[in-house]
Amino acid sequence: MAKGLFNGAFKGIDAFGKTMDDVKVKTRTGGLLTMLSAALILAFTFIEFIDYRRVYVDTSVLVDRSRGEKLTVVLNVTFPKVPCYLVSLDVTDISGDLQLDVSHNIAKTRLTSAGLPVPAALKSSALKSELDMTVSTRGPDYCGSCYGGIEPPTGCCNTCEEVRQSYLNRGWSFGNPDAIEQCVGEHWTEKIQAQSSEGCNVAGRIKVNKVVGNILISPGKSFQQSGYNTNELVSYLRDGEPHHWGHTVEHLAFETSEEEYKVPLKEDMKKKLGMLVQPLDRHFAHARNSHFMFQYFLKVVATRYHFLDGKYVRTHQYSVTTYERDLSTGANPQLNAQGLMASRGMPGQPGAYFNFEISPMLVVHREQRQSFAHFLTSTCAIVGGVLTIAALLDSVLFSATKALKKGGTGPTSGIGLSGKLM
Repeated sequence: MAKGLFNGAFKGIDAFGKTMDDVKVKTRTGGLLTMLSAALILAFTFIEFIDYRRVYVDTSVLVDRSRGEKLTVVLNVTFPKVPCYLVSLDVTDISGDLQLDVSHNIAKTRLTSAGLPVPAALKSSALKSELDMTVSTRGPDYCGSCYGGIEPPTGCCNTCEEVRQSYLNRGWSFGNPDAIEQCVGEHWTEKIQAQSSEGCNVAGRIKVNKVVGNILISPGKSFQQSGYNTNELVSYLRDGEPHHWGHTVEHLAFETSEEEYKVPLKEDMKKKLGMLVQPLDRHFAHARNSHFMFQYFLKVVATRYHFLDGKYVRTHQYSVTTYERDLSTGANPQLNAQGLMASRGMPGQPGAYFNFEISPMLVVHREQRQSFAHFLTSTCAIVGGVLTIAALLDSVLFSATKALKKGGTGPTSGIGLSGKLM
């Protein structure tokens, strides 16, 4: 008796009532819906499996908590109308650090008027003749004068470049090299005049502090005078050649030190984020005269990319705003693009200036994939949902067909019966 009560209790809560086989009705509509349901289940399950295997990137923005880092600026700029001896690259930042006439990890390539690199044979022959001239005219005990400039640690200025640097250290302009013995012996003036119609490509990597700063590419040697950074413009202004600072930014990027030894990860990340081409790559700037100043204002944002296998790599992205300024008008008021009279009170000098500002935000990209439990749950939902909707549709169609048959056969059967009775 207890067994009967136990079985009856469980039968009372059965949510899956069964129908007897002799009351089941199979129809062609039900078979068609079954085949259609199976096709839909297979299609939706396949789509869900593809989505389960797909890797998607989740992006979040955090506060950049890194401290004491340095950035590597990868720079490649071509100046077709400025010779290399007039190009100076300086770096300044808000912390007070100053790098004048940067040459470490920077290559200046001389270009012909056609934009092609000067053949190495011309460079080597010029260097060889200069060395031969120096050896033949100066003895081993030669100690050249610095002509009033600040002497180097050796106390001697044996080359024209050393005399020029001593002048700059004193804050003087190096305007008359023909009066310098070392420059005359090295044929410095003739060498400079031979290069006056050339162009220059500046390329390399620069280490900068991760603070607000500037990269200045301007004419003439840089030197400090009364606490201010000054450029020697005499050679640029008295050259006689139609120099101008129109240029092409071949490439400009901000990188971290770890990208140098994570090259495969870096390339994969840039490909996935669409960073193979930077905002300033192949940017051309045209100058209408030799007194044009080009300014680039860059907002640098730290970026970290996490791969699915747990590896990650850090880099930097940037946005840029460009500004051109014609210095030949001076501070005189001029009509601007809006038709208003405007004057510029801040002085300037020709060149290309890259002003970068570091954002306090860190953009984190993280590769993710759906879990297997999510895929299993979605598959069950697909099967149950398709079968439920198909069952409802079959029930509606079956009831409608049954009602139509009853409505169509009732009057006909009555007429036939009365006919037989008659």
